[in-house]
Amino acid sequence: MVAVLRWFISTLKSQYCSRAETLGGEKKPLNPFLGELFVGKWTDESPSKKFGETLLVSEQVSHHPPITAYAIQNKTNKTTLQGYNGVRASMSATALNVRQYGHALLEYENLNEKYLITLPPLHIEGILMAAPFVELEQKSYIQSSTGYVAVIEYSGKGYFSGKSNSFKARIYKNIREAEDKTKALYTVSGQWSGVSSISRGNTVASDAQVFFDAKSSQPQHLTVKPIEEQSSLESRRAWQKVAEAIRANDYNLIHEEKTKIENEQRELRKKEAADDTPWKQKFFEEIDYTSLTEEDDETGYVKLANMANLRISLEILS
Repeated sequence: MVAVLRWFISTLKSQYCSRAETLGGEKKPLNPFLGELFVGKWTDESPSKKFGETLLVSEQVSHHPPITAYAIQNKTNKTTLQGYNGVRASMSATALNVRQYGHALLEYENLNEKYLITLPPLHIEGILMAAPFVELEQKSYIQSSTGYVAVIEYSGKGYFSGKSNSFKARIYKNIREAEDKTKALYTVSGQWSGVSSISRGNTVASDAQVFFDAKSSQPQHLTVKPIEEQSSLESRRAWQKVAEAIRANDYNLIHEEKTKIENEQRELRKKEAADDTPWKQKFFEEIDYTSLTEEDDETGYVKLANMANLRISLEILS
């Protein structure tokens, strides 16, 4: 569980604040079209090659609301991560509030262990200052099939105190013991975009050890096929002309190329409706977990959700 929690924390900076650091603020992303794909891989560059290749497939499985499904697999180490992510947004006076829904399932086949990972809500501040940035909020959970559970609480910089991108995570023997913070086996505290520390028990001791340093850790970038070899549904090929227009700061061309894609998608949906041939996912299928028991569910989600006392709902997984 400690290793899984460290890996999870290590993913947050690149997901939520790397653009703000490199570009001076979050940028509005392109709106993925239905069926859009992103395929890539991470290759082990070490002499031993013991980690092998890690493959990624992601697919836009819904446009309204926007939902992305994904699967990451390393056959060498028999490790799989699969899940989906959707968002619902609302505006307040000073921020854009985003509720993330979905989950990820991490499986270590060699260890016979599975982990259910939930997603925290977030809000985007600094919109009025033209320098938007993301703050995670409330809680998320990591539930292990071994019973152990990590409860992660997020907070940001307040008007008078606090640091941005702060979090505190506690690991418990099970979800029942998580009701009493004094029963925490480990406590991790710090900034998910910076340095965090770990110590035994329910508080961070003065002699706590460094847990993860996001500032000194550099993520390994994945590789994709050359654009000319990609499917027309793959992101970099589909949006190539839009990306070129963005780099050229040609706003008229950006609008023109973006509108072409949007109109093509509208015509496809009209044709599908006229032919009574609804669009189907290429790599993923929809699963209604509300109709499954723990024994019927091959993914393990229902059992893990019950262990964590989480609400079971309609999910999309490969």
